[in-house]
Amino acid sequence: MIQDKTFTSSFCARTTELPPRLHHPPRESSHEMDQETLGSIVLLVIVTLISVVQNAFFANKVEHESRHCNGKVLQRQGSSSFDRVYTANQNCGHAYPTFLAVLWCAGLLCSQAPAAFAGLMYLFVRQKYFVGYLGERTQSTPGYLFGKRIILFLFLMSVAGVLNYYLVFFFGSDFEIHIKTITSAISPLLLIP
Repeated sequence: MIQDKTFTSSFCARTTELPPRLHHPPRESSHEMDQETLGSIVLLVIVTLISVVQNAFFANKVEHESRHCNGKVLQRQGSSSFDRVYTANQNCGHAYPTFLAVLWCAGLLCSQAPAAFAGLMYLFVRQKYFVGYLGERTQSTPGYLFGKRIILFLFLMSVAGVLNYYLVFFFGSDFEIHIKTITSAISPLLLIP
């Protein structure tokens, strides 16, 4: 009976011990660490904030046109100019979540600068699409097609970043430098219509 108590107490002592902690290198101050983290996403944040301002501009145009045409706020039935502004705003809004997703994925997984550049180009193209839609609808087509190409570029950057992560994880091969070089070289080609 005494042996059982000894065995039990020694077993419990072993199971309640915490595993030895892994040795971590000393951390830098949290301020320096935060600045490093912010530095790796600041361009993406800037593009996101510009896109928010652009969305507010589009919404303001819809509200202004609604008041101008009907005298009441946000009535859908009205003139063809209101319908064009409203439809242009809706069309721009449909692709917006996809744009944000691929912008952030490409920037975090691949390279921030080319992703931010492509994001700025997309916002410019979206503005061109919106303004073109208010005029002749055929003027909006180049902006629409160009926007699709930019979203495809950001998507491919994201896929390259994911593939690189798994190549490092499974095989230890890191192609990050090559991917960043390629995306930095290709991103100016987005300027070609």
